[in-house]
Order: sequence, then structure tokens, then C-alpha cells
Amino acid sequence: MKKETVIDWLAEGSVAIPKLLLKYYKSIGLNEEEFVLLLHVYSSIESGNSFPTPDELSERMSCHKEHCMEIIKYLIQHSFLQIEGATGMDGIIHESYTLRPLWEKLLHFLSELENKQVKRENEQVEINVYTMFEQEFGRPLSPMECESLTMWLDQENHSPLLIKAALREAVMSGKLNFRYIDRILFEWKKKGIETLEQAQDQGMKFRSHQRVKSQQIKQETTSIPFYNWLES
Repeated sequence: MKKETVIDWLAEGSVAIPKLLLKYYKSIGLNEEEFVLLLHVYSSIESGNSFPTPDELSERMSCHKEHCMEIIKYLIQHSFLQIEGATGMDGIIHESYTLRPLWEKLLHFLSELENKQVKRENEQVEINVYTMFEQEFGRPLSPMECESLTMWLDQENHSPLLIKAALREAVMSGKLNFRYIDRILFEWKKKGIETLEQAQDQGMKFRSHQRVKSQQIKQETTSIPFYNWLES
């Protein structure tokens, strides 16, 4: 193989195809033929030809120009491809293809995919919250207790992590009941506590304060008052 030939090949450049597009083109509604045609349009744009004709595209594909034209119409109608017009220096309107609708479709799909994943994770976390409460209480939750949990999650928008942290605080305080846990969540919300780290820090401060208070009460109740008989 001649050196000049290899250099010519390299000079042709390359087209970078996003892996996410390659992975999800079927999921966003493209078949293989439509996908390949879009890749050829993309390649033409990258090479400086922003408006390849059906003839030019059919030469690169195993389909007639009439069929290429049908595919292009389909892609435009279903918002995968768009034609833009711009007036050049010569005063003539020049048309060009843009793949912006394709990238927007892919981005929308990925956003929905992420939202579904987050929803599944949240649902699993909520299931784990109920399981954790039943384990700590050592019994199935009553309908009223289940309603309280649902209210914390759905109406008061407490995160599952904070609810779990409040449960741990109740266990450590020896006050395992829903009223006490509800009070913890109320105080945290009032103080703007939103993360697990903030909740843990607040819990440590509260328990430290309670220990000091308990020691003071103990000292007051166990000390014997001194009475000076000489001043009587």
C-alpha cells in the first residue's frame, strides 16, 4: 500500500458518533435504514456539504434516490431532521440540514430515562422505609401508622433518608413511637435540616445537651443541702 494513499485516507477525516445515539437510536424511534441515512447526513455536514441531495445519499446507501427522499421526508415529519434556510452574501437563500431535532429527541429520551430510574429508586427506598419501621417496632405497622408514613413522604415531603434518621433518633432516645418521630421531623423541617449529615449533627448535639441536662438534674436531686446550725 502506498504511503500517499494512506495519507489521503487519513485526510478524509472521521465522524464521531455519540455512543448514546448508537445505543438508543431504536428507543427514540429509528430503524437501521433511517439511522444510517442520518449518519450520512451528519458525515456530509461535517465534510462541509450541509445539504446533500437524495442522489448523493443513495450513492452511499443500498437504496434508490426515491426511497432516500421518502426517508428524508419521514425524518423531517417526525422531528429527527430539519431544513434551515439562510441568505448568503449573494442574496440567494441557501438551504441546509440540521440534526438539532435529533439531539433534542435523544436528550428528552435520556431525561425521561433518568426520571424513571430515580422514580424506581425512590419507590425502593420507600419500601425499605416501611420494612425498617416494622423491623424496629418488631411487628407489622397498623393502618394508622402506615398512613402517617405516607403523609410524611407524600404530603410533608420528608425524604426517606431523614425519616430513617428520625427513626434511629427515636430508637437511641428510647422513645419508639410515631408521635416522637413526627416531632423530630417537625423540628428538623423548622430548622431547615435537609441532608442526612445535618440530621446526624443535630442528633448528636441534642443528645449531648440531654446528657448534660440529665447530669444536672441528678446532681440536684442527690446533693444534701447544708444547714448552718450556728446561724439559727
